[in-house]
Amino acid sequence: MADQAEQAFLRVYINTLATQPITYKDDYQQPPQNSLKKVPVLQISLPAPPRRKHADASSSAPITLTFKSLKPPAAYTVQVSPTDTVAAVKALLAAQPAGPPVPAQRLLHKGKALADAKLVKEYPIADGDTVNLVLKPLPAATPTSTPIAATMPADKPSSLPTGGGRHQRIPSVVLSPSPSGEAPGSPAAADITLTLDNATSTLPAQELSAYHAAVAAPEFWARLLAFLRSEFTSDSDAQIAFEDFLRASKGTLTANEIAKIRDHVGVVGMAGT
Repeated sequence: MADQAEQAFLRVYINTLATQPITYKDDYQQPPQNSLKKVPVLQISLPAPPRRKHADASSSAPITLTFKSLKPPAAYTVQVSPTDTVAAVKALLAAQPAGPPVPAQRLLHKGKALADAKLVKEYPIADGDTVNLVLKPLPAATPTSTPIAATMPADKPSSLPTGGGRHQRIPSVVLSPSPSGEAPGSPAAADITLTLDNATSTLPAQELSAYHAAVAAPEFWARLLAFLRSEFTSDSDAQIAFEDFLRASKGTLTANEIAKIRDHVGVVGMAGT
């Protein structure tokens, strides 16, 4: 019984010790027999790492290129920078004496077309190389047909006011046919008058200017509205009559003058006009 009790105590004690954390000192070294075996390393000779390429200062140095054209035969020598775009090179080429325009140029190097958006250094182009220049035919300018001359009668002075910067109405124009197409012996062609606007005023320029100055005054419309309100029993009827008068005078008033009249009178039309 004593032996069994002692064995049971020892088992409980050992289990208790096994559950306790182990703390090592700072200078602890693992026994050599518990260390892992070193993996053998094979001594293989390796090539030296490549040298890093430093930016060459001469990569941005200007180079001289020769541009040759077969049709028509021509040659141009231009100094460019490798950082220039092909479009910039075309502009330099066009700036040469008797240089071709940029839209007509097409550059080829070793049979490959050069794109306008790329840089010169993106192509295998070296100093002194020759670049083929192909000139494309430009589209011919379309001749504009000369319209029939529209002239005002020389003997009829215009009664429209000048100045003011406003749009002026043309009362009529005369279309004169060209005499080159007339057959011999045919009757003379008569001028054709086209009436574009019949609502022209027959007042002299001085009277029309005085009329416009009176109608454009906001005080004139304020007095007119007061008169209409005294004549109509309903204010809405007075405003309707006011709009009729203002609508009839809009042809001689600018938008700025109409706005000033409405601000002064206090009557706002549709959409603020």
